[in-house]
Amino acid sequence: MTSVKAALLSFVMLSAIVLCGLGIYSADAANNHQAVDGYGVTAALR
Repeated sequence: MTSVKAALLSFVMLSAIVLCGLGIYSADAANNHQAVDGYGVTAALR
């Protein structure tokens, strides 16, 4: 595999991870679920 193909594959995989994360976040927000960040920041703001 050439370095160009490896770079493109890495970019596509990272983009897919980001898009899946945004999809889950927006689906939770659309259903009136509180977004959880995993660090307790949202709980501290309440």
